[in-house]
Amino acid sequence: MTGAPAVGPGTASTRFRAKIELAITPLGIACGELVEHPRLRELWPEYLVIQHQIIRATVPLTVAAGEQARELRDGLLAEALAAYLDEHVDEELGHDDTLLGDLELLGLPRADVLARVPSPSVATLVGAQYYWILHHHPLAFLGFVGVMEGFPPTEELVEQLIERTGYPPESFRTFAEHAELDPGHRDHLDRVLDSLPLTPDDEALLGVSAITTAGLAARPVEELLEQ
Repeated sequence: MTGAPAVGPGTASTRFRAKIELAITPLGIACGELVEHPRLRELWPEYLVIQHQIIRATVPLTVAAGEQARELRDGLLAEALAAYLDEHVDEELGHDDTLLGDLELLGLPRADVLARVPSPSVATLVGAQYYWILHHHPLAFLGFVGVMEGFPPTEELVEQLIERTGYPPESFRTFAEHAELDPGHRDHLDRVLDSLPLTPDDEALLGVSAITTAGLAARPVEELLEQ
């Protein structure tokens, strides 16, 4: 992707985060309603199944984006993007397996979770990234990463969920790990964004991907609540 360097107030990462803040409200509302739902104990395992269906796609998406970045001829942008994606693979390895272990503690065998057919809303959320990665530019994937790691659970939320569901603390390993690791991953992404030679078109692509991700990520949670 080519063009003049991006201009505007603040840094690339602050402009990126501002766009996400404009779009994240539906997801925040849906997650808040889930936490406060009187049937949270019943809904929680189903929510985790949905999260596993999304999380299991993260490493393959990252690998696909990295492969595409290495095939580009965008100079510094492609090189820096590929380097970040290689690091991101290492950051995400094993999270889906940990979540399967959490679900086993809640009485859902791994084979049963893996046999579930993901909903069209989950497939759309992940599939949009594959389209942009393979048919436009792998930079778009950073919009997905920015949303998915931009709002990590807090330790207080994890404690609240344990109390409200009555499930053992050991079944919240994935959430506890994300509470600990995601703030660092978010900051890492911001540093990368600020180091990349992004053009206005690049930043627009990041924004479209992030805003779309925020909206699509809300739908599986909303559908769970509607049931």
